[in-house]
Parts: sequence; C-alpha cells; structure tokens
Amino acid sequence: QVQLVESGGDLVQAGGSLRLSCATSKNIVSINVMSWHRQAPGKQRELVAALARGGNRNYADSVKGRFTISRDNAKNTVYLQMNSLKPEDTAVYYCNANYLGRDSWGQGTQVTVSS
Repeated sequence: QVQLVESGGDLVQAGGSLRLSCATSKNIVSINVMSWHRQAPGKQRELVAALARGGNRNYADSVKGRFTISRDNAKNTVYLQMNSLKPEDTAVYYCNANYLGRDSWGQGTQVTVSS
C-alpha cells in the first residue's frame, strides 16, 4: 500500500489558480498510475487527471486546457496545477496511486472556488 498526503487546497476566487501536491511513500517511478479525483457535495467521485508511469496523461473534458498533472521524481510528489478555476471546480480533491494492482487514496484536500 502507498501512503499519500495531499496539500494545497484553499479558497480562491473564480479565475484564480491553485497547485495541489500529493507526496507518496513509494518511489513514484514504481507506481503504475498517479491520478487526481474530486468529489463535490451530492455527487460521485470523478477522475480529473491521470499520469501513467510512462508519461501518458489523461484529463476529464471539463478540465482540459486548464489543469495540468505533473510529477517530481526526486520528491516523489505529483502535482495538479489548476488555472482559470470555476465555481464548479469546488470539491474535495483526492490523490490516488495504482501500485501493483491496488489503489491507495489520500485523505483529500478541499478546493473552494467563489464566484
């Protein structure tokens, strides 16, 4: 299992930016897929962005062109850069690691975007 610690959530105005961080307990290059998900009140958790070990990236249609997932191998950390934030981006954001076929989740970090 992988321990994950997220940080960076905050209250921000619409149009603003935030960068979320997720520190992993494993060597990040050994993790098959790192991803960010979010869950808004009353809604199901949804995939926001994913970064495969080989470097392939995938994004939800709703965040394409605004969010960027990246990683720092030396710090074993994955990031989610969020620009042009909208009120509908308000949610708890969770980091996920798929390692040896098993999923691990962080505790979540709250992002609130005011209009």
